[in-house]
Amino acid sequence: MTDRALAVVRAGALTTVQDRGRPGHAHLGVPRSGALDGPAAALANRLAGNPPEAAVLETTLDGCAVRPRSAVIVAVTGASCRVTVDGRPVAWSAPVSVPAGALLDVGPAVTGVRSYMAVSGGITVEPVLGSRSTDLLSGLGPAPLTDGTVLPLGSPREPHARVDVAPQPAPPAELVLHVTLGPRDGWFTPEALRTFTSRTFHVSPAGNRIGLRTSGPALPRARTDELPSEGMVLGAVQVPPDGRPVVFLADHPTTGGYPVIAVVRATDLPAAAQAVPGTPVRFVAVRRR
Repeated sequence: MTDRALAVVRAGALTTVQDRGRPGHAHLGVPRSGALDGPAAALANRLAGNPPEAAVLETTLDGCAVRPRSAVIVAVTGASCRVTVDGRPVAWSAPVSVPAGALLDVGPAVTGVRSYMAVSGGITVEPVLGSRSTDLLSGLGPAPLTDGTVLPLGSPREPHARVDVAPQPAPPAELVLHVTLGPRDGWFTPEALRTFTSRTFHVSPAGNRIGLRTSGPALPRARTDELPSEGMVLGAVQVPPDGRPVVFLADHPTTGGYPVIAVVRATDLPAAAQAVPGTPVRFVAVRRR
């Protein structure tokens, strides 16, 4: 029988298994998790001939290297990077045939932050609550990859896409996040609200899969009393005591005690996954529908 598995040779700074996440469990204290750049992960799966829900690898900044134990089709999308097979350059954002035992190396991100590697058949680690995603906050799902990890693969179901290369959006030179104000915008001064929607912030290097942290002007509160913990949603913009907004991403906590000044439109969040530290950030208020 063919050995359908992937051996990790170089795990990189943070490489995790991700799929479309595990929504619907917030009442249990379990975040959604899943790929931060969902469109990039879905494209990688399509190029590799997988269904959109198949699990992929999400790398952070410096990529990873793996060795398949059987011949596979691989596609790497998301942050642009150099991809090689046994040292030979191959296409990024395109289906690539990788022989059994060859070394597939996904290099450091040239632009963007997170790359996605889909392998024909998908990564078939044991699902938890219906998802194979690594959740850094709750600890559910497989641990982040380490050198020597062996990942099982499923059987290919479809031919890979017949394309030479697939176009992808470039990482944002300026991250524009459309927000709906509230539910706790009343906890901030009118000056803070004007600052939030008119001044430029920047992506902080302190961010992670839990939240995109920003640097820039502080947002003063109109109220200084404590807010009881309440439910948090994907894209919530929470303002901690230092006054700098934090945008909650896939591994965000399901409850929190700092006021949420606004919520980011879901379609803007994939770009946040690829915004490198220092990228300008603007919050643009939109009306509630």
